[in-house]
Amino acid sequence: MNPVAILSVAVGGALGSVVRYCVGIYAGRMLGTAFPWGTLFINVSASFLLGVLAEAFSLRFQATQATRILLVVGFCGGYSTFSTFSLEAVALANRGGIVPAGLYAVASVVLSVAGLVAGLRITRAFLI
Repeated sequence: MNPVAILSVAVGGALGSVVRYCVGIYAGRMLGTAFPWGTLFINVSASFLLGVLAEAFSLRFQATQATRILLVVGFCGGYSTFSTFSLEAVALANRGGIVPAGLYAVASVVLSVAGLVAGLRITRAFLI
């Protein structure tokens, strides 16, 4: 393990998490909390930002590995892991076609929601 990479992830993740928290609070105050507008905005903006960074680093901007890790893995990961999910789904579509990408997307959403429900129910069973 590279200590600089680990530090880059940690710093970027901390910054991304703080920004996520602030955006979520601000969105709740501006748009209300009846619908998760903040989370929707965070997921979409994180996916957009990850697309910009991935393409910019690929096509034009030379950046150190530490900078790439700080921004892509750390910041975007701390801000929203949905951006990574989006990038992986598109990469899978580009490599293997729409069917595997669609299966990955559906499985990720359905299984993640099922995992949450299972966690809630198991915890409730033990604590109530």
